[in-house]
Amino acid sequence: MVATRLCEHESCLQAERMADLQARLSRLEGHVRAINRMLEAGRDCQSLLLQVSAVKSALNQVTVKLLEGYVEGCMARGDSPESLPLDQLKGALALALKYS
Repeated sequence: MVATRLCEHESCLQAERMADLQARLSRLEGHVRAINRMLEAGRDCQSLLLQVSAVKSALNQVTVKLLEGYVEGCMARGDSPESLPLDQLKGALALALKYS
């Protein structure tokens, strides 16, 4: 089972969730830029690792919110290309965890 898109239309995310995700991603962008500045300033590895871990955790939360949006949006409306809800969920989880 390989699906290139989870939803058939543009987005299955509600406006509130989209705004939350955009805010989270903006904070992540700033955080990553701050880590780069720390690296350029020669900060110690432990501090850098701590900040990278914080970014990974925040990105994991973005993944969770996207999965929630998919389950509440696309799956609830039946907009996914797969026919069975369990297959839909397995496909979404596989995509979310593919490179983690």
